[in-house]
Amino acid sequence: MESENNVMKKEKQKLGVFDILKEAITIYVKNLNFIFFTFLTSLPLFCIMVYFETQLQETLIETYYIFVNIPKEDILYGNFGYMLDLMSREYYYLKFIQLGLIYIFPLHVLEFGTAIVTINLASKLSSQQENNDMSLKEMFHKPVDSSKLRGSFHTFVYVVFLTATHQVGLLGIVINYFLFSRHLSFVVFTVICSLLFAMVLKMYLEWISTWNMSLVVSVLEGIYGIDSLVLSVNFSRGCHRNGLFIMLIFFVWRHFLRFSCYYIGGYQQGNGTFIQVGLFCMVVPLKWVVFMIYFHDCKDRYLEKKRDEELGKDVRVP
Repeated sequence: MESENNVMKKEKQKLGVFDILKEAITIYVKNLNFIFFTFLTSLPLFCIMVYFETQLQETLIETYYIFVNIPKEDILYGNFGYMLDLMSREYYYLKFIQLGLIYIFPLHVLEFGTAIVTINLASKLSSQQENNDMSLKEMFHKPVDSSKLRGSFHTFVYVVFLTATHQVGLLGIVINYFLFSRHLSFVVFTVICSLLFAMVLKMYLEWISTWNMSLVVSVLEGIYGIDSLVLSVNFSRGCHRNGLFIMLIFFVWRHFLRFSCYYIGGYQQGNGTFIQVGLFCMVVPLKWVVFMIYFHDCKDRYLEKKRDEELGKDVRVP
């Protein structure tokens, strides 16, 4: 009977993707003060993202028309002088530099602030020791420890660097696909690009789920930098499928909103961008609650596996 109870307990501990999402939504909506608090902490991120998305979509439109107007012969012979002439305009480069600086500094720093307060509070709300009806005043009076804040930011820098470099690789594949898919003579190349993009995207989503979990490790475990990344890799072994689908959901949601806004010309009207960014920022705190639960699930599985291995060794010892 005891062994059966242990098996049932182990099965209960293992969460699927939808179990994690369901538990995260339950934690998120259980306390209205928590929703309002995350809304307030997300306001600066919302403001900077409205400006960033407007500029980004305008730049994407300009880049699209530059690529569309490249003559077929230039693509065939690798002569991109026409494209370089158009892109050499001073304002075009300044836009890219401006977008890059916004993306690296204020955008990610504000997302870091939202992430760390959300993870910290969600962890307290989900624990049995804490009162789920925590008041808004209590939330504001429970700041993150300054040393933990510095250490977590150290981890976040690694996460941003790894994420940005892999995004550049994905962008390079997309650009090549767009250029060469316009001509049937490059059909084999476009197929290769499609397969390569799918493979790289799969690896990117699996890895970014591990990198995001490393920030949760820093906030909750007090382990920072490379050590948190290594620990996150160890915890996520055997859970990559869950991490992949969790990130896929948020990845699809973000780009669905972006391309929907692009399709209707929301960046020109203004209201479309506000709605797009508003819907995205509503999900940002939920994403970090999801990763907090994902971390606990991965950690429980890792410790359970380690205990089983130690028990197996003890049994084999004569």
